[in-house]
This record gives sequence, structure tokens and C-alpha cells, in this order.
Amino acid sequence: MATDNPLFKKTNEDLKFLTRCFQKVLHQLGEFELEKILTQKPELPEINWEAGELEEKHIQVLSIYLQLMNLIEENAAVQGRRNRINEKGVDSIRGSWGETLARWQDQGWTETQMLDCIKNTQVYPVLTAHPTEAKRKSILELHREIYLNLVKLENNSYSRLEKQGLEREIMALLERWWRSGEVYLEKPTLEMERNNVMHYFSRVFPRALQQADQQLMESWIAMGFDPGRFDTAASFPDFQLGSWVGGDRDGHPYVTADFTRSTLLEHRQTALALVKEKLQHLGAQMSFSDIRNPVPQGFREQIRGKAEFLGDESESALKRNPREPWRQFINLMLVQMEHTIQENGQPVYADSKELISDLQILRESLLEIDASSIVQQFLLPVERHVACFGFHLARLDIRQNSTFHEKAIDQILAGTFSELTPYSTWSEQERVAFITEELKSNRPFAFSGKTFGPEADKVLASFQCVKNHIDQYGDEGIGSFIVSMTRSLSDLSLVYLFLREAGLDRNRYQVVPLFETIEDLQRSDSVLGEFLSHESYPGNFSFQEVMLGYSDSNKDGGITASRWNIYQAEQKLTDLAKSHGTRLRFFHGIGGTISRGGGKYHRFLESMPQGSLQGSIKITVQGETISQQFANLLTAGYNLEMLFSGTALQTGYSLFPREIPDFPIDALQQLSEFAQNHYQQLIRHPDFLEFYGEATPIDVLELSKIGSRPARRTGKRSLEDLRAIPWVFSWSQSRFNLTGWYGIGSAIKTISASHPDLYQKLQDTTQSWPLLRYILIQVETNLLNADQEIMNLYASLVQNRDTGVTFTKWIMDEHQLSLEEIGKLLGNERESRRIGLLDSINRRKNALHGLHQLQLKNLKLWRASKEPDSPLVTRLLKITTALASGLKNTG
Repeated sequence: MATDNPLFKKTNEDLKFLTRCFQKVLHQLGEFELEKILTQKPELPEINWEAGELEEKHIQVLSIYLQLMNLIEENAAVQGRRNRINEKGVDSIRGSWGETLARWQDQGWTETQMLDCIKNTQVYPVLTAHPTEAKRKSILELHREIYLNLVKLENNSYSRLEKQGLEREIMALLERWWRSGEVYLEKPTLEMERNNVMHYFSRVFPRALQQADQQLMESWIAMGFDPGRFDTAASFPDFQLGSWVGGDRDGHPYVTADFTRSTLLEHRQTALALVKEKLQHLGAQMSFSDIRNPVPQGFREQIRGKAEFLGDESESALKRNPREPWRQFINLMLVQMEHTIQENGQPVYADSKELISDLQILRESLLEIDASSIVQQFLLPVERHVACFGFHLARLDIRQNSTFHEKAIDQILAGTFSELTPYSTWSEQERVAFITEELKSNRPFAFSGKTFGPEADKVLASFQCVKNHIDQYGDEGIGSFIVSMTRSLSDLSLVYLFLREAGLDRNRYQVVPLFETIEDLQRSDSVLGEFLSHESYPGNFSFQEVMLGYSDSNKDGGITASRWNIYQAEQKLTDLAKSHGTRLRFFHGIGGTISRGGGKYHRFLESMPQGSLQGSIKITVQGETISQQFANLLTAGYNLEMLFSGTALQTGYSLFPREIPDFPIDALQQLSEFAQNHYQQLIRHPDFLEFYGEATPIDVLELSKIGSRPARRTGKRSLEDLRAIPWVFSWSQSRFNLTGWYGIGSAIKTISASHPDLYQKLQDTTQSWPLLRYILIQVETNLLNADQEIMNLYASLVQNRDTGVTFTKWIMDEHQLSLEEIGKLLGNERESRRIGLLDSINRRKNALHGLHQLQLKNLKLWRASKEPDSPLVTRLLKITTALASGLKNTG
């Protein structure tokens, strides 16, 4: 039973405590009716459905209540990991450094081999601002404060009076929360979205990286290995940050060249401020007197040389600490950093490498006086920070759709070669021939600033703005040029013409294909093969980046087909790259939900084909996933550890290949095809859009104020044009979760009947094949989070009764069948096997049901008029946000 588990018991006790605090706050505010809602009774909350203004408060009570559950469960997870480490050791945490090091040790690896693998590992998370983050930053900060106070209450050294004080502080925070609004009343601007990710870039990731590094060190030492191996920044895995906020133009008309320019500048200014802060802190630690410490002669000469280089300003820096040469040197570095920040014409650091050289001077001088522990404790974290975040903080990717690029080149050629027919009418062979010939010359199509047309001007302005930034500050902050919906060689090589137009060298920048749909994934090796073989492809890259889309492939073919085709693409593309003598860096475009590739990082990484992860992985962190995984420092450190450790483990298969087990590829391929066919029969039915449009709140989500990007790429009312995020979000809100499971039950039943030999192969490898187990567990999670009672209520909104009944029966039957068939494969002891998930679902069921009923009532009222400015829209968005918090996902 869940109640017998100490962690479940703690979770329930903490929930009772915070509920009691919240009830006291409501009582003090005179909200006596609302106290009744906050009970753990088995029946639904007592809500007066005709309450009018009070209904708004009902929504807020349930929303806060569900978010408190999330805080409590997060704290319980942290405590659970600590207890497990204490009882069973560092290698007992799945996906951790401890487990990876233990695996390597069991395989007979030496410390040197382990270190080589760690050094060759690079993790590159990219933050995006897709329209899924439904919480305001101020609310996230309140979450953090309540969490910290909850942790403090666990400290047995606090007195009873101190604990009472902490309880009062929690109540004050809850009152602040109650008095704050949660939904953006105005649609968030790009600036607001940028501010949000900048908070994580500057205040969360640098600290989380330190914590993840510390976990690597502690795990290494716990295994009995030599701690001296991690004495330089280069000993650790590489870490880089990326961003799409300000660079992603695909279907986002508000991302202008000017916004890209200001984003690159803000990244740089924030990075420089962080480095200055690090140097100031380092200087405070280096209070070593030349009376007590022999100062190396070479170091004295370095101080003199830097003072002469900086001129008159160096005098005050030296006088500030006359007998403390290490502080003097850091003071001089700070003068140079200030010049770099101010851009005042005085001597500056040209780039972060120059700063690293000065840190190396400090290192050598300290090691010369045997201060290695000082280097390890105080200097190494600064070196590591500068190595990872530099003067750029995060690399900005530039993404645009291939169709938009086609319109742009149409306009450019129309204004340059009037005798040519439109580029969009050319065959692929004609396009490639033209681009190939053009790239033999560095001549641009026209002089800078010439106007060609709306699409062309926007494309060229974005490339020119990148060029201007590079000319002034270097290219450290520039990421990749990504082409959405890549379907041909010309889609990629065309970008080289845009680079040429701006005066950018194509030999320095990655042009990255993004393969999104099932068909595109299946053809990806053909397209990439042509690209790598083309005469214009730069031969100097040590790797080629390739982006794989999880969202559109899921919307296109269902979850099973999506996962299978991504796996196949990884394998085919890896083999292709080897034949060309190069490596790939896969960029996984995953989202927060399982439907879009979300879930636990270690399972995700383990599911990849062995040998396909060759050191570096790039991965999107989208929407609410950013706050869920990184708002809490302990959780942030844990998730980075999972990424580092899992990436290193997979990299090991590439560096030190081993025999790959003979998994039943043919069986999973057949299962995928059956699942895709069944899924597409549903979504391609002529009445499906009618059912979908009325049985989910998609119409409200398209008015949502939780993101700056439009819900549709072009505004067309079609399934193809709808973005994958609102597609997933709408099914989640109505508790169908259809995108995360539909088709697999019928597929398993069909394969067991028509191909019993293949079915047996699947059954025999459910425990040993990471990919199969990953798919089954993820799909089962979605099935369990779906709720048939709520599904029926939303299905009743469909006005055409025949359509509603028909689709509801198909979906319900498939849901039940999928639960049964997955149960047979994984084992029917689901209640014990998924005890944690089931406990969480049961805990929040009543509050969620109350919100669903409120959403249904208001949805019916709003649909009667469909007025976009109706007060009902704001109310529905509040309910939507509350449900997203309770379900722990949006899209």
C-alpha cells in the first residue's frame, strides 16, 4: 500500500500541513466558503456552480492547491534520492553518475578510459519559448520561497518557536500568492519571454552546473577513484547553453532582425556581468599576503605587464591591496573587464580566451606556492564558468521554415534576374544546379540594403544582423542556422546563398536540417547524404548537426511510429556519417510531454541506438519543462547530472564499441506500422476535425495568452497547419491524452494474432531492450493519466450526436485495449509496479475533476457566443492554467 511507504506518508503529511496553512489564510481573509474545498474527502469538492464571482476564487483555490502538491512531491523526490544514496550508495540512483561509473567499472574500464569519455561528453540544452509556459515569473519565485521553508521545517535542530515562525512565513507567502494573478492578462511579449529564459541562464544554470560538477566529483571519490583527476576545467564534461528566444522565426512574425540584435547584445552583457561577479568573489578569497607567501618572480612580472597595458587606471587597482599581489592581479583583471563591459575605448578582453589566459596565470602562480587546494576550491569554479558561458552566455540559433526561404529566394531572383522563371517552379535538379553555380562566386546578388520583398528582406536582415554582431564581438554567441521542414538538398544549400549575401563564411557555420514528419524522417538519410556529398559542403567540420522533430512526427503518425522512425533515422544517419568520415551531433527537439519526447532523461538517452550519440547532444527544453526541471536548484542539479551521466554512458558505446544485442527490430517495425495505420485511420476520418474541435478546448487555447507565438503556422483551419504544441495541450486538457497512446493497443493485439513469433520476440525483450521498454512505460504513463470519466464529459460537448458517439466509442475501446495489452507485456501487477504514479494521480483527482467541471460549464457558455473579448475567455484561461499545473504539463 502507498500509505506504508515512508515517502508517501511524508508527502501526505506535508500536504496536510500546507493545506492547513492555506485554510488559515483563507479564514483570516474571510473566505469561509473556500475552506470547504480544501479537504481530502473521497467525494468531489463542494462547488456552487452558480456562484458567479465566487467561481473565480474556486478556480484559484484549486489551482494553488494543485501547485502545492507539485512542490511537496518535488521535495519528496529529493528526500527519496538522498535516503536511497544513504542506504544503498551513489550507484543506486538510476541514470546518475554513480550508476554510470559503476557500469564502467563492471565492464573493466580503467580510470583513464572513464576520464577520456567524460572529457569527450558535451551537453547542450537549448531553451525555447513555445507557448506552453503558463506561469508568471513572480509565482515561480513564490514557489521557490515556500519550498525552501518547507525544507527548513525538516531540520530537527529548529526549536518549536522557530518552526512556528516558519509556519507564519509560509502563510504570509500563501497570502501573497492568493492576492497575485496567475494568468498573463496581456499576451506575453517577446521581451517577457526573453526575460524569463534570461533568469534561468544567469541565475539558475551557473549554480546548477556547479552542483552537477560536485555530484560527479563526489561520485568519483565514492567509487574509490583518484580525486586529483578533476583538477582542471577541461577534465569535466563540456556544457553549453543555447536559445531560440529571439532567433526562432518559424511561423513567428514578431521575431525581427532588431529583436535578434538586442537579444545577442543582452546575452553578452549578462555574460560579462556574471564574469565580473565571479572575479569579484574570487578576489575576496585571495587575501594572501606577500609577507606570508613567496611570490613567484614571473607572477610579479605579469602584474607589472598588465599594469603597463592598462595605463593610469592600474594605479588605484594596485594601491587598493598593496601587500596582496594575487588580489592586485585580479583587481587589474576587473579593470579590464569593466572596460570590456563599457566599451569605452580603453584596453579590453577581445574574447573569453584572453580572460582564460589570465586565469591560467593565476593558476600557475598559486600552484607554484603549493596552493593546489585553493586552486581547486576557488579558482577552478571560475575557470569552469568562463569555459562554459564565456562572454556569450548562450548561443542563439537562427531557425526559419524552408517554405519561407523559398519565397525569399523567389523575390531575390525576381529582382536580380528578371528573365528567369520563379524559383518555386523549378525542379529540384534545376535548383541545385543554380545554387551550385552561384556558390562558385563570392559575388552577392545585390548591394547591401536593396529591397526585394517582405520575405526576402526579413531573411536577409536576420543574416545581416548576425554578421554585424560577429564583426563587433566575434561568433561565440552564434549557434546554428536551422531549416524547418527540410525535404531536399536545395533547402539546405540555399542557406549558403543567404550567408554569402551577408558576407558570412559558410565554412564557419552549421546549416542544420530539421526532419519533422514521419515521411521526412524516413527520407532523412537520402537528403543528408546528398548534402554531405555536395561540392559546396564545408569539409572542415568535425561533426554535422542534425535536428530531429518529435512533435510533428507524433502528430503525423502517433507516438509509437514517431519513436520508431526517430530511432531508425538516428541509426541510418549515424551509419551514413561514418561512411563520409564524419560524426553527427543530434539535436533532439523534444517537449515537456511524453507525446513530444518528454520524460526522464536517463530512459530517453538509453533508448537511442548504441553508437549514435558520439560525444555531444543538443536538446530543447521547452515551456513549462524549464521551470519544472530547473526552477528548484536541487532538481536542476539532478536533471543536469542525468543529462551528463546519460550522455557519457551513451558516448562510451561510441568510443569503446561493444557487441550490440540482437534486438527484434523487425517486430518493433511491424508494431509501429500497425499503430501508425490505426492512428491515421482516426485522424484522417472526414469527421475527425469536427470531433476534435468540439471535444477539446482547442478553440480557447488558440486565444491563449501564455505565449507570444501564434497557435497556427499560417492561420489555416487544418490539422496540418496546427502547431503540435496546442494539439497535444488540447488533448491533455480534456484528459484523452490521445497523442501519447492511441493505436498501440490495436497494434499489439494485431501483431499477437497475425505474427505470434514477432509478438513473442517483443514479450521476451520488454525488460532488456531500452527502446521498447521506454516506449511501453511512456505510453502506459499517458494511459494512466487519461481519465475515461472526464473524456466522456468532454465528448458530450460534440453537437452532432452520431459523430460524438462514434469517436468516443473508438477512443474508449482503444484506451481499454491499450491498458490490457501493455499490461500483458510489462506485467499485470500495475498497482505495485506504478505505485508512485498512481498515488500522485489519486491525490490530485478530486481537485482536477472540480476544475474540469468548471471548464466544461464555461466552455459551453462561451461557445454560445464565441466572443474573443468575453470575460469568459479570461476565466477559461485561468482554468486552463490551473489544469496545466495540476496535470504538470501543457504541450
